[in-house]
Amino acid sequence: MGLSDEERKTIVALELEKSNHTLEQVDYLIQGKLWETLANRLYYSAYHAVCALLIHNGIQVGTHKGAVVMFNKEFIRTGKISEEQGRIYSQLQSLRERGDYNCFINTNEEEIMPYVPATRQLIAKIKELIAS
Repeated sequence: MGLSDEERKTIVALELEKSNHTLEQVDYLIQGKLWETLANRLYYSAYHAVCALLIHNGIQVGTHKGAVVMFNKEFIRTGKISEEQGRIYSQLQSLRERGDYNCFINTNEEEIMPYVPATRQLIAKIKELIAS
């Protein structure tokens, strides 16, 4: 069953709200030096923005991997979003998974901090595409 235009707009708005709320947590995590949690929040902020973009364009996915695949297919390969920003999203997913599931490797400040502005730029680009 497909979504009506009104339902789609509502879900996109909710996904963007979730993205924004998650991104707002970043500064607190930096202050607390909670690097793995920061990786998690950056990824989920980007993930919710990507989901908003996919839904906005009538693309449904059911998994994180599906979101990556469709994001790459529909937006990276078509040049709507740069390959570098596509890599950022994939790298955030890897950092999040490593931090959440691997007890042998810890994320550190030097590794994660470059992703803060990169994630903000990716989300800004996604919002720009949704608004256009």
